[in-house]
Amino acid sequence: MEASAQKLLQYLQEQRPAMEAFLRRLAEVETPSNDPHAQDAIFEVLEKKFAALGFYTLRMPGRLAGGYLFTRPAERKKNRPIQLLIGHCDTVWEKGTLEEMPIELSDGRLRGPGIFDMKAGLTQMVFALQAIRILGLEMEAAPVCLVNSDEEIGSRESTPAIRRLARIAQRAFVLEPPLGPEGKLKTARKGLGRFTLTVKGKAAHAGLDPGKGASAILELSHQIQRLFAFNEPEKGITVNVGMVEGGVSPNVVAPVSKAVIDVRAATQEDASRISEAILGLQPATPGASLKIEGAFGRPPMERTPRNRRLWQEAQKAAEKIDVRLQEAAAGGGSDGNTASLYTATLDGLGTTGDGAHASHEFIFLDKLLERTALLTLLLLLPSEEMKK
Repeated sequence: MEASAQKLLQYLQEQRPAMEAFLRRLAEVETPSNDPHAQDAIFEVLEKKFAALGFYTLRMPGRLAGGYLFTRPAERKKNRPIQLLIGHCDTVWEKGTLEEMPIELSDGRLRGPGIFDMKAGLTQMVFALQAIRILGLEMEAAPVCLVNSDEEIGSRESTPAIRRLARIAQRAFVLEPPLGPEGKLKTARKGLGRFTLTVKGKAAHAGLDPGKGASAILELSHQIQRLFAFNEPEKGITVNVGMVEGGVSPNVVAPVSKAVIDVRAATQEDASRISEAILGLQPATPGASLKIEGAFGRPPMERTPRNRRLWQEAQKAAEKIDVRLQEAAAGGGSDGNTASLYTATLDGLGTTGDGAHASHEFIFLDKLLERTALLTLLLLLPSEEMKK
């Protein structure tokens, strides 16, 4: 192990109690996505910590969500390239969850709502920057951080800011949790599309004049079969009709019905193709009409050449702390999908654990140190143009 890497690990080991305490503090603030005001307290904690590290902070309020926090070094050097760190503070857990899922440490596992997804990642972000500051290390690219509070509900309000920053950043690091007990980094993610199909038919009395009606439910049944026929699992394309509704009464030919469709695709080419197919559906029932709305909100994160180069650099960095990294593709999306459109992106850099969105959510506390060390080394990488 290199002397500098050993010095870094030693410093982080000394900071272990402080890191655990900070993570606990973040987790003690319950931050459900659907409660904008619930984010205020955690943003205050993060603002104070970043300010103590010499960072300028800007809190941008949201309209429907809790907004996001933008930070950069207070001292700016002209023409200095930037690197982007992305995280989120919102969770899927409602207020009051801590009463049933208290923060607990046992067998080296720190448990609690939001700890794995992804308040451990926020802790890594802060302490990696602190390690660089305290140890007097130099970053060629200035670190710019964006912490949003709407990632779990699609990042609709924060995505424009992520796009703007990713366009000018040389690389992006996403602190989402890794995959599996091996802590695999996410080097590919499926894109996520959401579509709504509304069918309009013609009402009629089901007993007296059924022939005068056009059943929206019958038409929807035809369309559901067509939609499921679009599945191509060998290509990573999944089309799922997850919600249906329709009709007004058992004795009325249904005048309206609706379905909500979840679509996943591994490549932008497939995402465009399947979107066109869904939007091009035509009615099969005489007298019925279709209204189809939706799109891919998160584009696929593909293994582009620039993403592969960044992955290779991460492998080299991990070797300095005697860690052998593994990679995987994820079926779900994140803000990494957006960043990857514009710059070299590496996702899943959070702390190894399990139970995202589940009652057994936890991290391995020892891995919090390891993954903070890895993030620190990535931030110290030479400034290289990876846009191509």
